[in-house]
Amino acid sequence: MRQIPVDTSAATVMVAKPPQPKVKDRRSGEVATDAQTGATLMTVDVMFAANDEVEILSVTVPETGISGELMMGTPVALTGLIARPWENEFNGQKRHGIAFRAVAVTSLAADASKPKAA
Repeated sequence: MRQIPVDTSAATVMVAKPPQPKVKDRRSGEVATDAQTGATLMTVDVMFAANDEVEILSVTVPETGISGELMMGTPVALTGLIARPWENEFNGQKRHGIAFRAVAVTSLAADASKPKAA
């Protein structure tokens, strides 16, 4: 499956919705886990502002990759962000989109409040 690295160096990224468990099956309520590590997967909605455009992205990240308190408006860094195009067919209707996944989502709020050394 094709994975496209996303450069976040020129973007402003803030939490739009705090982390929530990623649901694998809505009917059963089963929570998704990482196939390789078994870690619980979380979804964090972020405001991604770059090139005079703002979008809300839902980013999947392992629970172990979430650090700091991620409340609405918290500035964050997205480590290892990739975009993955997807397509499927359900009941005869084709759907497609882009899924986003990161290795880690880290709060930058603590860094902003630390006094700078002279």
